[in-house]
Amino acid sequence: MIDRLLGRAELKERIAELEEANRHLERRAEAEEARRSDAVADRQRAEERVNELEHRIESLEERLERTGGDEAAVEYRRVSDARGARLDDALDRLRAIESDDPEGLLTAFVPDANAVPESVSDWFGERTALVRRAAPAVVLADDTGAVSAAITPPVEPAAFDRWDDRFRLERSWFRPAGTLVFAVVRSDTFALGVYEDGDRVDFEGFTSEVKSAHSKGGFSQGRFERRREGQIEEHLDDANSAIAAYADGTESAAIDADRVIVVGERSVLGRVREHADVTDVSDATGSPKEALDDAFRDFWTARIHAI
Repeated sequence: MIDRLLGRAELKERIAELEEANRHLERRAEAEEARRSDAVADRQRAEERVNELEHRIESLEERLERTGGDEAAVEYRRVSDARGARLDDALDRLRAIESDDPEGLLTAFVPDANAVPESVSDWFGERTALVRRAAPAVVLADDTGAVSAAITPPVEPAAFDRWDDRFRLERSWFRPAGTLVFAVVRSDTFALGVYEDGDRVDFEGFTSEVKSAHSKGGFSQGRFERRREGQIEEHLDDANSAIAAYADGTESAAIDADRVIVVGERSVLGRVREHADVTDVSDATGSPKEALDDAFRDFWTARIHAI
């Protein structure tokens, strides 16, 4: 009675309605988050399937090209991409192999098709063509013929070849180890992460306004292009300064990084490679964090060729 007289009854009803609406929105948000997680997982599975199909297409196209040529018709037994736990498992299996013969296992890094060492060509014979196609790659073989593979490492070591009682497969070639600075640079997007043994512990990212098309009227085409190039230059200057701050000990962001890796558009890498130990092309897009996550995952992916 008193609540109705003072108008509090309507307020209480309104509060109850708002609380119910809030609970409904919370449930929608939870459902949306679940759908987003499922979508990410579905996308990753789809990307892996696309990669497998692309490998099969490339193999068939190469086989077709060689059909009318003089090159021996040799094919990989299998080609696959591996990252994360799957790659760790594959490498651990190979590292576990030991030989009683101190020269029973061959490991070599072949940097390109024209740099195949004699030890590799002698062992593989006509299959050396597959090694050339896989390069740059770490090549593995044993003197029984049970192991025969070439693995493309994310980080290329110096060329070497040796017969030993174990395969040489250093973790730093294939997996993020120690303190790592990893950055992705596009003409309008920058993202940088600091990683400790693969886990991100720091992040910096930003986007810059860069005109992408010349609208009718207004600036001439030449003036538009000059303005756009100036915007890109300013963006790359900011990106370069951010990388330097983490990599070279300038500013408060300085860390003791074991390695600095910068990936991004081929057209801009030359402007930011000064402070990088490793650079690579990446087509990762999206927000800075999305681009960084995609580029990091793609970079630490190894292609395994079974020869």
